[in-house]
Amino acid sequence: MTEAILVLEDGTEYRGYSFGAESSAAGEVVFNTGMVGYVESLTDPSYTGQILTLTYPLIGNYGVPGKTTEHGLPGSFESERIHITALIVSDYSRDYSHWNAERSLADWLKSENIPALTGIDTRALTKRLREKGAMLGKVVFREDVEFYDPNQENLITRVSIKEPKVYNEKGGPGILVIDCGAKSNIMRSLIRKGCRVLRVPCDFDFSDLNFDGVLISNGPGDPKMCPDTVASVKKCLDQEVPTFGICLGNQILALAAGADTYKLKYGHRSQNQPCLQEGTKRCYITSQNHGYAVDTASLPEGWEPWFTNVNDDTNEGIRHVEKPFMSVQFHPEHTPGPMDTAFLFDLFLEKIKK
Repeated sequence: MTEAILVLEDGTEYRGYSFGAESSAAGEVVFNTGMVGYVESLTDPSYTGQILTLTYPLIGNYGVPGKTTEHGLPGSFESERIHITALIVSDYSRDYSHWNAERSLADWLKSENIPALTGIDTRALTKRLREKGAMLGKVVFREDVEFYDPNQENLITRVSIKEPKVYNEKGGPGILVIDCGAKSNIMRSLIRKGCRVLRVPCDFDFSDLNFDGVLISNGPGDPKMCPDTVASVKKCLDQEVPTFGICLGNQILALAAGADTYKLKYGHRSQNQPCLQEGTKRCYITSQNHGYAVDTASLPEGWEPWFTNVNDDTNEGIRHVEKPFMSVQFHPEHTPGPMDTAFLFDLFLEKIKK
């Protein structure tokens, strides 16, 4: 096995062994504490520019499913390709077993030129990231590379579709999805509700299109790096179009409303984040993947916090007290993770029908 090094920007080094592509790569080092779901996580566009550390020690044991389609969307994946920059695990399982597995995780990573290291002390690495915060890092083989900060660019233009697409064309109501790096199950969830889905690029002028509601998708990076998308959402608010934001969409909606966002120390990435619905004792277990959050204190008049993270009291959702605008920081479409908050799609559609 080929040896390689994970180098953090503070000079810390972790030596491991390759089971992916043997090419050096750089990005922001983050961690995910979920026990399963690596197929969905690796294909989540929100991980663009990031070196993903999986804290669960055994990875690869159920392999990778074959490619299928559902309504013109990937059936078992959240996008058409892997989006992480590199993968870090403690113990890679070369043997895999699952009813729909068609190849190993290693073969999949190699086919898409994604480096991956096993044999890393992921517990020590995660503790360092929790103490010092998410850091830049690089996986180095024979050739060194420069550190790279993905948060310094507008990442959503890299992962958004380039041309509009329509799904379930004869359905209704019509939902316009602003694709900031949308997970496939957002569209699938709307289609299953009978919606016609019009998916448009993040910088697309949709003012002349016919639709009943707007959904702002998840996506990677700093929401302040995409002012054009924020401006488009502001127009939707001015016209009082029913609007629903998910993950990055929560932050973009907040900016469009006049609130502020900030970078979290190490983010929330897992399928076990507890979120309390404001004004109730109801706590939902949610799937999350984000490094930025809405500053609740900055919400303007007419807006209120909707959900709050029980672990650190950060914002997990906002809504307008009168108008049909709402968003959540977590993923109601799950994949991976619990389906506890899937009902939010119904709540959004109810606002459209009023």
